[in-house]
This record gives sequence, structure tokens and C-alpha cells, in this order.
Amino acid sequence: MSFELFIALRYLLARRKQAFISLISLISTIGVAVGVMALVIALALMTGLQGELRDRILGSTAHVYVWKSGGIEDYRAEVARLSRIDGVIGAGPAILGKALISTDRGDAFISLKGIDPALEPNVTDIERAMQRGSLGALAPATDDDLPGILLGRNLAEQLGVAVGDTVTLLTPQGTLSPMGMIPRSRRVRVAGIYTLGLYEFDAAYGFVSLEFAQRLLGKAAPDLIELRVADIEDAPSISSRVPRELGGDYVSQDWADMNEALFSALWLEKMAISITIGLIVMVAALNIIASLVLLVMEKSRDIAILKTMGTSPRRVMTIFMLQGLVIGVVGTTAGASAGLALCWVLDRYRLIQIPMDVYQIAYVPFVVQPLDFAVVVISAIVICFLATIYPSRQASRLDPVQALRFE
Repeated sequence: MSFELFIALRYLLARRKQAFISLISLISTIGVAVGVMALVIALALMTGLQGELRDRILGSTAHVYVWKSGGIEDYRAEVARLSRIDGVIGAGPAILGKALISTDRGDAFISLKGIDPALEPNVTDIERAMQRGSLGALAPATDDDLPGILLGRNLAEQLGVAVGDTVTLLTPQGTLSPMGMIPRSRRVRVAGIYTLGLYEFDAAYGFVSLEFAQRLLGKAAPDLIELRVADIEDAPSISSRVPRELGGDYVSQDWADMNEALFSALWLEKMAISITIGLIVMVAALNIIASLVLLVMEKSRDIAILKTMGTSPRRVMTIFMLQGLVIGVVGTTAGASAGLALCWVLDRYRLIQIPMDVYQIAYVPFVVQPLDFAVVVISAIVICFLATIYPSRQASRLDPVQALRFE
């Protein structure tokens, strides 16, 4: 152990007359630990929330959406062309519309999506999300059978229906009659119930076959082609390549553009929380300054004796810097360890439940990213080190003659 570190630890662990200074040092250490722990937990919360929402959104929707100005006449040919773009691993058509779904127990407005059951699993996670029924049951087995519909679990519970039950769909696209425009109504059977994990889909979406959606919504062709890419980070570049490679009549948009407002708000919240909680570390650093200033005043006689024995001002400065650095390292280590342990417990046992209809997910996930963790630890230690500079310089400049004259 070096001379400077030995003296610094002796001062930190002072007893009897200097017990008050040791108490201040302990409070400073606890302050650093609490600040680091709170910052680790806050960053883990926002990172987990952002990642969970992103995964749920990307599992429920496509990564890239493609429209064609002249309409999509042969969607199978368009799917084949788009699938050949480098980075695209799946493509499928979609028809979007609105409908009123009715049962004996209640009614609900839903977003209707017409899909090709053979191609949709290549685009979204709907097949893996099926709880009851199957995706292939959308198409009727015979001409006499009713067309099928897939409902989210929350919507099925709201309507009180199960697989095999019959519901009624009412769409704004009506049929012209002598009495005027009559809304189009069709009876369908519940072919399956899914849980995508995103409340927006589980409570307000219904999936039907592409052919049935065309008849029900009065559309001759799909509205758009949805794409799934191998790497979601490449979605913006793939989206921009679609018009360049296939022609100017193609218009595309990626998932990042469509959800830009949501993720920008989450990023802003993460930064605001980090700055706010980071002030706790700053307060702890001020405590370190106060404790070192008091120690310099208390130990002025010792400092003078050390200087008269040949200790250089630089070594005196190092002693007090090491003292503050020990407080910072111990507090940061304790806070970071406690934060990691608490994040693991909160995420493992899902202790914080939140209303799914507000936040889209049922619980708060905690994910500690190595980069965030490293930034918190390094920043806390640097702040604690900077807090030692002023009192350490004051100690190194102490005049031993003046200090011993009044002892």
C-alpha cells in the first residue's frame, strides 16, 4: 500500500475526535451509492420500456410498407419482386378497413385487416401469437361455410366470444338500394384468438382472409404490400431503395418513420430522467467537497508536520484526492451492484404491473445495457474525482509555519 493511500484511509476511518468527519464521509458514500443505484434503475426502466414496445410493435406490424400509385393488380407478382430486394425476408399483401363487430353481449369498432394466410406469417408474428384456433382456418372449408375472423384476446373477452362462435360485421361500404345506401352486413365465425402482446392489436384488430376483405370492403385489389427485413436497423435504407429499384410509382415507409413520435418521446423521457436523477450524484459530490474541506481544517497540524518532514505538496494533494476517490469508488460500486440486483429482481418477477390499455404492455421491464451501465459508473467516479480537486489543492498550499504557529 502506498504512503498516500495509507494516510487517506486512516483519515477516512478516523475515530474519537474525528468521528464527525467520518460520519460526513459515510453520508457522502451513501449519497453516491443512492444516486448511482437510482440512475441505473431509471435507465434500465426506460431502456426496457423502449425495447419492449419496439419488439411488440415489430412483432405485430410489418417493418416496411409499400404502396403503388396505379394500384396492386397482381399481388403475387409484386410480392415476388419485392422479396428479391436484398435484406427482405418476407412479403405479404394487406387490405385495411373499419368495421363494427356485433354479438349478443356487445359491440365494438375494430380495424379490419385482410391478409393472405399463407404469406402473413412471413411478415408478422400472428401465427406464433395464436392461442386458440389457427391462421389457416380463416378461409371457409366449403362454399356453405361462413368466412372466418381472428380476434385479439382482449376483444374476444369484451365481446364474450370463443372459437366457433358467430359474430356480425357491419362496414361503412354499403349496397345501393331504392332506399338509399344500406351498410353491408356479414356474419362470420370466430376462427381463432391471438395475443400479440400489444393492446392496440389485441383489443381493436380483426384479421380476415384477403378474398373476404375484398368483397366486404368493396376493393378490387390489396391496398399495400408489407415487408419484413432481416435487420430492423436496415429498414430505413431498404425502404428508400424500393422506389429506386422498382420505379417511381412505388411509395414506401418504414416502421421507424411511422413510430417516430413515440420513440422520440421515450428517448426524451430517458434523457430527462437521467439528468434529474444524476443531480443526486452531484449533491453527493458536494458532500465530498464539504467533508474534505472540514478534514483539511481539522488536519492542518498534521499536514504541516508532514510538510516539515519532507512530504511534497503534490503528495499531500494526492492524499486528499485519494480520500475523495475512495468515497466515490466505494459508493459507485455499492450503488451499481444494488441497482443491478434490484433490476434483475424487478424484471425477473415482474413486480411493477401497469395498465395495459394505457401503456400497451402489462408490466415494466428492466434492461441494463452495458454501455449505459459503463457511462453511469465512469461518470460517477469522474464527478467524485473532480470534487476532490479544490480541497486537495487547498491542502497542498497550506503553509506549515502558519499552521503550527497557532497550535
